[in-house]
Amino acid sequence: MPAGAEPPPSEGQGAAAPVEAGLFTLPNAITFARLCAVPGAVWLVLQHRFDLAFWLFLAAGISDGIDGWLARVRNSRSKLGAILDPVADKALLVSIYVTLAAVGVLPDWLAILVVFRDLVIVGGVLVLYVLGQPPSIQPIMLSKANTVLQIALAAFALLVAGWSLSVGPLLEAMIAATAASTVASGAAYVWLAARRPR
Repeated sequence: MPAGAEPPPSEGQGAAAPVEAGLFTLPNAITFARLCAVPGAVWLVLQHRFDLAFWLFLAAGISDGIDGWLARVRNSRSKLGAILDPVADKALLVSIYVTLAAVGVLPDWLAILVVFRDLVIVGGVLVLYVLGQPPSIQPIMLSKANTVLQIALAAFALLVAGWSLSVGPLLEAMIAATAASTVASGAAYVWLAARRPR
């Protein structure tokens, strides 16, 4: 080996190997703060402070983008963050739907539909693990579209209720679109699970 030359990387070790960050990283702290915002958002909705709940929901959405961006640019991805981030997002979204339904801003059947879809998906994953067939969890495009619609509807409902806006049939149209995409994405996951090779 020539003098000054670096030794070649050992087997299984590449130059661009991802770095596993520790538990206490800035992205994880932001994600944890978003998770802690869930009870605050629930309380604000139950107190009919929809305006403040809207700003808190908006801040949580912005923080979701910030922690992902920080994890990439600082190369501080972690296993904890990979688990905590979707948990925080789902906890906030489901809690907002349930509480908005409880105070009559959104229909109760929609909140039940949103919760049931997630229970079916999580239950299916657990069943596959028990059967020794752990799934490769890859969000499909239909599921991503459903998530966007759910977030947009929750934010819009808070905005309308917080400032008593008159939006005509727009809210009802968004409810129908969100319900349809929720059913379709849930059915797609069930269909994909059923087609898994045994």
